[in-house]
Amino acid sequence: MITNVPSMVDKWLLIIKPYLNDSDNVIVGLDVECLLAKRRGMPNTAAVLQLCIGGECLIFQILHASFIPESLINFFGNKNYKFVGVGIKDDVDKLLRDFSLRVVSFVDLRTLAAIKMSDKALKFAGLKTLALRVGGIEIEKPKKITLSNWSNFPLTLKQVEYACLDAFISFEVGRLLFLL
Repeated sequence: MITNVPSMVDKWLLIIKPYLNDSDNVIVGLDVECLLAKRRGMPNTAAVLQLCIGGECLIFQILHASFIPESLINFFGNKNYKFVGVGIKDDVDKLLRDFSLRVVSFVDLRTLAAIKMSDKALKFAGLKTLALRVGGIEIEKPKKITLSNWSNFPLTLKQVEYACLDAFISFEVGRLLFLL
């Protein structure tokens, strides 16, 4: 689902309800795409929030949303859900700084992979490397899309594909690592 409409976020959260159970093993892939800072030293503003659980992805153009839905605030506030991603602390900090969204339980996939696979070098890996090492999945992350204008409205098809892939691969790598 690609949207900037808060009520559509509510609908997505209803769609994923079957994936949410009372265990503490609910894994959700999370990523944030940002606007590039106009000046050096300025913070990058979060523009697009990507979430994935199972095969269900949400691409929320949060920069263009009229408000943040209460359902999303509650979703991020549930300590039983583990939000996973590469460099996730930066993304979580941006969501808090830019939109007062607090993610209470998150895990960096690099740290998790380094521990679970007994390989300290993975602590410095990117998503592309983790996808290959953990899941045997080869992905492309074109710099042209990585550095594109994430304030586009609507996003281009290539941006949507990239955003979904990042969130899905984060979810899948997290899922596989928690199984180890």
